[in-house]
Amino acid sequence: MPDYVTDRIVLSPDDIDLSRSPLRATLNADTFVLGVFNPGMTRLGNGNILLMVRVAEALSVPVKDGHIRAIRWQDGRYLLDSWSIDSVDTADPREFLLRGQSWRVMGLTSLSWLLPVEMSPDGLDIVAIHYDRAIAPVADSQCYGIEDARISRIDGHYWMTTCTVSPQRHGTTLYRSDDGLDWRCEGLVLDHQNKDMLLFEGLIDGKFWAQTRPLGHLYFAYPPDSEWRAGPSINLATSPDGLHWRPHEQPGIRPHADTLATARIGGGAPPILTDDGWLTLWHGVEPNESVGTYRTYWSMLDRDDPARVVRTDHAPLLEASPALTAPLADRLYVQDIVFTTGIVDAGDHYIVASGEADLACRITHVPKDIFVTQ
Repeated sequence: MPDYVTDRIVLSPDDIDLSRSPLRATLNADTFVLGVFNPGMTRLGNGNILLMVRVAEALSVPVKDGHIRAIRWQDGRYLLDSWSIDSVDTADPREFLLRGQSWRVMGLTSLSWLLPVEMSPDGLDIVAIHYDRAIAPVADSQCYGIEDARISRIDGHYWMTTCTVSPQRHGTTLYRSDDGLDWRCEGLVLDHQNKDMLLFEGLIDGKFWAQTRPLGHLYFAYPPDSEWRAGPSINLATSPDGLHWRPHEQPGIRPHADTLATARIGGGAPPILTDDGWLTLWHGVEPNESVGTYRTYWSMLDRDDPARVVRTDHAPLLEASPALTAPLADRLYVQDIVFTTGIVDAGDHYIVASGEADLACRITHVPKDIFVTQ
């Protein structure tokens, strides 16, 4: 991997005061912070960095009286649902699968909400934690939580996409802000199962562009001699106003057939414009016996036609760092995961924000010369 200017954990579960959680108002159960991770990132008008952090709040006693329980929002209240422990598969600590279903049906062991954390201009020190501006579920489409914010500045405004989770859909909700702290919800903008919608930080020929990552359990094969691998990939969409989206005919970034480390890919940080084109950081997942090994990679896209990949580096930009999470070893529940969700220009380097091990927030200062097109 490259030599970084700085690389550290800046926020961990112990930094969160759950007495100020939005769940405290109505949930009659003890909880703990399973993870504080996958932060959307932007620079505020005062020069400070904003991390919009995903707080995964889980039950301290998830199994009670032979039943596994899950938190759900409904009509302004947080409720508990329960299933017989014999009816679920709990192999993954982040979720449980219902047995005997005709297709994959799962529940979550935590409910996520978003917490704005203001950092110093270099992204390394906490300035303020804005509990009063936390973003929590307000609609049926968010009843199982709000996850993985991504923030883009476009024409002087802040745009934030989030994953919203419910039995209805696994879709994308859009928020907008004039200052990066006070957000208004614009509602669902994608209602199909989509984990990573990222808005390009700027218009192209007067249009908004986005990367998307539709999910499914069926993918059609490429020809046997194709350079591509069938599976989840990064698609593109355009919009006249940022609210109404149309899929782009040409695909975006696809997994290469001969690269197992990126057998499954998805968006990471919103693409930003450089002298060489749109720099996009994305994640590749290598299958293993657990949840997979997540690494961060990068590509450069043509500034006028983002469907054209100018360059992709098959060496990872970021990998999980056991040394960084060693002080949190007793809190780890998954391994080998770094999930990048934000990038900000800082002069001779970029500030890159990631979730580390679905547990903590990692800030890495990456020299710009790494991305210079050869």
